[in-house]
Amino acid sequence: MEHDHIGRQGHGHQQGHGHHHDADAASDASMADILDLDAEVVGPYLDELTSWAASHTKAEPHTVLDIGAGTGTGTLALARRFANAELVVIDRSPTMLDRLRAAAAAHGIADRLRMAQADLDAAWPPVGTADLAWASASLHHVADPDRVLADIHAALNPGGLLVVVEMDGMPRFLPDGVYPGLEARCRKASAANGWNSWPDWTSHLERVGFTVAEKRVFELDIDPAPPAANRLAHSITSRMRERLAEQLSAEDRAALDRLLDPDDEEFLLRRGDLVVRGARTAWAAHRA
Repeated sequence: MEHDHIGRQGHGHQQGHGHHHDADAASDASMADILDLDAEVVGPYLDELTSWAASHTKAEPHTVLDIGAGTGTGTLALARRFANAELVVIDRSPTMLDRLRAAAAAHGIADRLRMAQADLDAAWPPVGTADLAWASASLHHVADPDRVLADIHAALNPGGLLVVVEMDGMPRFLPDGVYPGLEARCRKASAANGWNSWPDWTSHLERVGFTVAEKRVFELDIDPAPPAANRLAHSITSRMRERLAEQLSAEDRAALDRLLDPDDEEFLLRRGDLVVRGARTAWAAHRA
């Protein structure tokens, strides 16, 4: 869930370009808040993921490109892993880039950062070449991913590495035995709505000239969850209740209402038993 605001396409929790600018800005700000919460809760797994990426690099990267960088969770992880690299970030949202700029300053990496505001559905921006490209929870949002992959291939130096990461559905927060099956049914309804839909990128990568070195699933299982998980669970559950009302049974809607009711003993923001479970699928692919 590192980011998803780089193209015109989007899933059920974001606005498209056809909406008024103020609505887009409000939606971007809301999504930025969720991304920042997500960073607090599941960000540490990125150190494992960037270590895996580093194991596939053929040389220490001098320039790292973060495509659809969002508020910079992935950018900061890449900066930690590749301490001498210049960081180039692309995102279509000025709100996201403002958050990223502030995060980079707070973490002392502003002098290593270049930023490009760009809608990749329109054109690839003039960002120069890179040794490592990173596209986390972003590639499936562009209208023509094969064209964007070809652009990334062209932007990589020979031997360069592309890492694509996708989220395997919404994270799960409820402990076993609490509203059994509720989150699974919500995930199924979200998938039926096209939320976070992505293909196996292997054939797409190979079609534009990449050689896939490895495809790997990274499991998330954080128990007990950190305090920020309560706010993340509340935010995500609120969105699911709003957007999935017609797809869920009356019983499931009532369960979500209890989880979201400040006066109910089940209220998510007061629970001390939450966990965080989910998975990410990642591809490492080289340019020849």
